[in-house]
Amino acid sequence: MHAVVLHAFGPAENLTYETVPDPEPGPGQVRIAVRAAGVHLVETKMRQGVADGFLPPLPELPAIFGGEVAGRVDAAGPGVDPAWVGRDVVTAGGRPGGYAELAVADVTAVHRMPVNLDYDAAVAMIVTGCTTLQFLDVAKLTAEDVVLVTSAAGGIGRLVVQYARGLGARVIGAAGGPAKVAAVRELGADLAVDYDEPGWERTVAERLGGRKVTAVLDGVGGDKARATFGLLADGGRFLSIGNASHQPADPDPRLIEERALTVTNALLVILERGHERPEYEARALAAAADGRLVPAVQTFPLAEAAAAHAALESRRTTGKVVLVP
Repeated sequence: MHAVVLHAFGPAENLTYETVPDPEPGPGQVRIAVRAAGVHLVETKMRQGVADGFLPPLPELPAIFGGEVAGRVDAAGPGVDPAWVGRDVVTAGGRPGGYAELAVADVTAVHRMPVNLDYDAAVAMIVTGCTTLQFLDVAKLTAEDVVLVTSAAGGIGRLVVQYARGLGARVIGAAGGPAKVAAVRELGADLAVDYDEPGWERTVAERLGGRKVTAVLDGVGGDKARATFGLLADGGRFLSIGNASHQPADPDPRLIEERALTVTNALLVILERGHERPEYEARALAAAADGRLVPAVQTFPLAEAAAAHAALESRRTTGKVVLVP
């Protein structure tokens, strides 16, 4: 089969498209003919050789990245019902990774795909959608909220905007650049702003006309996250759901106490609830299948995985990045 292999940690061009042996499913496993494979920002850090407490352990090299896989089962291992063969499935546990034409997964980690969901959307929802729903359960948004979403054109941000709009909340989406702002506006955000423009937070305050933001879901960190605290109402809540800038928000503890703000690292919360992921995966797939949440997908050919990594790292992508063999 063809696969994208990393032989040495480093830049995106270290990902090479080559021929490797086909994997065989072991006991309790199925083999999947991959139709779509998700690319995660974490994988760009692992490719560089970055190791810290918030990332999975670095793999032994050579390695094939990508656990998010959708496709059709073409073989079943010992102990697996042969009826799985021919079924369309999606999993977050592909091994070796999904940057390949074939991947294996434990049958217990596989979901049957809803009939009206395509491979790209399924692979976008199995991790990105699942994680979004977990964040939203922490946020506890209601129709009364004024919600500010940063990185609103990203895979998670877009789903948060849709969910909040569906509740009836007032939604402000902040993203970088005119194209991404236009995409957020098309999602139905009440206000879409470019946070690369100086003074964007003043624009938000003016457009709110005296109202205050009650909930921030921040996927950026750094200066852009800090700017949102001036928009929060007393008693408001700030949830960190990502850190695209790789910089901490570092809010002033006195400000938090004086204004009774709640600051939550939502990623740490959901990591503590890892046992709940299968339930959230199923909920995410169902939400996409019935149209409540529609993921944005940007596809790259499998052979161009290096270009996909480079685009994701430079924040030139919109929505979920997916490789297609």
